[in-house]
Amino acid sequence: MKLLRKILFPIVPIYYAVTSVRNKLYDLGIKTSKSYNFPIICVGNLSVGGTGKTPMIEYLIYLLKADYKLATLSRGYGRNTKGFLLASENVSAASLGDEPFQFYNKFKDDILVAVDENRNHGIQCLKQLEEPPQVILLDDAFQHRKVKAGFNILLTTYNNIYTHDFVLPTGNLREPQDGAKRANIIIATKCPKHLTEHDKNEIIKDINPKNYQQVFFSTIEYSNHVISCIDTKKIDDLPRFTLVTGIANSQPLVNFLNEKHLNFDHLNFKDHHEFSAQEVNDLSKKELIVTTEKDFMRLNQYASLRETLYYIPITVSITDAKKMNSLIKDFVKS
Repeated sequence: MKLLRKILFPIVPIYYAVTSVRNKLYDLGIKTSKSYNFPIICVGNLSVGGTGKTPMIEYLIYLLKADYKLATLSRGYGRNTKGFLLASENVSAASLGDEPFQFYNKFKDDILVAVDENRNHGIQCLKQLEEPPQVILLDDAFQHRKVKAGFNILLTTYNNIYTHDFVLPTGNLREPQDGAKRANIIIATKCPKHLTEHDKNEIIKDINPKNYQQVFFSTIEYSNHVISCIDTKKIDDLPRFTLVTGIANSQPLVNFLNEKHLNFDHLNFKDHHEFSAQEVNDLSKKELIVTTEKDFMRLNQYASLRETLYYIPITVSITDAKKMNSLIKDFVKS
């Protein structure tokens, strides 16, 4: 894969030019972005996958749901449906998409969860509901410039800050680095727990934020328990198990489990992997399976796995969270 990316390097200037021209057309108003007169918060990234968008959306839900009627709106990547779909008890991970189904499964009637590949159409459908949302959270929509969100949160991983990356296909960036200028907040995600002030300052120096931008740092906190539909177990008490991951970057989770000196095999699939009947059959023969919450949403639909399938919950911890929360709440109030 690395060799192929090097071979494709001559395509990088073409991809760079195309995405730059597209952004310029939006910046100049030649291509139009629709603005709305109510709060829309966009969470996204410049790179492809693995920056922690889902935990960040959940962080915002916990922050705002007590005071506002919230909706999340996603594309619904990998779903087998089209158009606008509002989550209800009849949906599944297959019809809604992994991440939206995770939101619905976790928050149920506390929020509205919707998907639509056309974000403007999705917003209009949500606002036409009998009880419309007061705030909409756009999941993975930083490049969806047909909508002009009032507030943009840009995520970039600590181990691969976007300023050190190239555009596709050699690098991982969906658009050139200067697209970051559209962000109000930039968060370096998946940082080590004990990030030094020197490290923070070096990252801020690399990012070189505009005067209207704030940079924050977040870490992922893994639970010390795993959860199934049946019960909960302490991670430290687990016997040998099989770790199953279908996410963009499973290394932080693997590192966490290794630090606990746990005994496990790792089956690592690509992000949003669709498990075949044969793969499900093979997994059903495992005595104990531990997976991510996102993968659990897909795998839990199979009755043969429900007694052996567990997931590890995660939460996001933000440095200077009080300051960041105030920026977000002030935007919503205004």
